[in-house]
Amino acid sequence: MNNILISGAASGIGAATARLFHQRGWRVGLLDRNSEPLAALAAELGDAWQRALDVTDAEALTAAVREYAEACDGGLRLLFNCAGILRFGRFEDISLAEHNLIIAINVQGVFNCCHAALPFLKRTPGAQVLNMGSASGLYGVPQMASYSASKFAIRGLTEALELEWREHGIRVADLMPPFVRTPMVASQAVEPPVLRRLGVTLSAEDIAAAAWRQAQSRAVHRPIGALFRAMYWSGQLSPPALNRWVMAWLSRA
Repeated sequence: MNNILISGAASGIGAATARLFHQRGWRVGLLDRNSEPLAALAAELGDAWQRALDVTDAEALTAAVREYAEACDGGLRLLFNCAGILRFGRFEDISLAEHNLIIAINVQGVFNCCHAALPFLKRTPGAQVLNMGSASGLYGVPQMASYSASKFAIRGLTEALELEWREHGIRVADLMPPFVRTPMVASQAVEPPVLRRLGVTLSAEDIAAAAWRQAQSRAVHRPIGALFRAMYWSGQLSPPALNRWVMAWLSRA
């Protein structure tokens, strides 16, 4: 049976992905620091394997990944690095501690998961790592500076490991959606101009469906949503100065 291990699984995109893959017959493992919604989701899925932990705790994470893989006969078909946090606002209005926490969870957490999972991915034919990227990893977004920086880092990690881990037969990719209708976005007190202009048209279920498609694909980057796909592909062909102008125009006060 195919199996998937999802970080940030208790709500939003992670939970929607867990439900979809479970419906499609995959064995699902759930990781999240929020124990109560995590346990509720595990029960909903029929007592799915779950561990409450913080992805920045490398020791606890390594033990959990090993435990899940061993429960799945030592293999891991798909690691979905979905854990992440977001804070909208001007750079100077966000505390340094909050900036550092965004980087710790969104970047170091992914490093920790990939490092812990590698031995089990190597044992599994067709293994894959799927990272939660973002449209903000294509060009830096005002009032999302540290989040945008974290997604640039994920994009770079994805591209590097996609080449490096080919020798192990492991595919590495990321999903790149614009804004998604999740509790994390809905809870923000500040609305960046780019969000106001582009709107929130994608649901967590849309991203879960993209994760399912990517599990069968060899693409490296998967831009999501018609508008962002057009922006992404035009950005691959247009001069960097034009991309900068577009972002400045979308982000104007």
